[in-house]
Amino acid sequence: MFIAHLPAGFLLTRWLQNKFQTPRFLWVGLLASVLPDIDTLYFYLIDHRQTPHHEYWTHLPVFWLSIWVVIMIGNLFLRKRIVSLISLLFFSNIFLHLVLDTFVGGISWVYPWSTYSFSLVTVPATHAFWVLSFIAHWSFLVELAIIVWAIWVLMKSKKQIED
Repeated sequence: MFIAHLPAGFLLTRWLQNKFQTPRFLWVGLLASVLPDIDTLYFYLIDHRQTPHHEYWTHLPVFWLSIWVVIMIGNLFLRKRIVSLISLLFFSNIFLHLVLDTFVGGISWVYPWSTYSFSLVTVPATHAFWVLSFIAHWSFLVELAIIVWAIWVLMKSKKQIED
């Protein structure tokens, strides 16, 4: 995925908010929906594009799953619904990000047992500038569909507020 992480995170967070009847914490879902890509700063500024950024720890499902398990075990003692809700919003958006990256980018879902990177579609390098290769590929239509869907949900919710 190239540009649809935030709109997809918005859609998932709004769905979870409706399901659990809480209008709060949209920012948690939105932040988490793009958080794994924080590694692009390291990728460009420090690593100088030596390692594909999907190979960094921020794109390893086992890393995020481990943190979630620790939080949920801790919450067994606290028994705070708010901790469960926030962690659900946060980690479901993290994993949505990883699922979306699996579409065209490749994620090591079974790490540490294997470093194999799962990807559903390969985007060939058809242009010298890699961004154009992604935009020209049919998979970019999926991203546009997610964006349109998110705009539709946002407009629909704004109209409900006005009515």
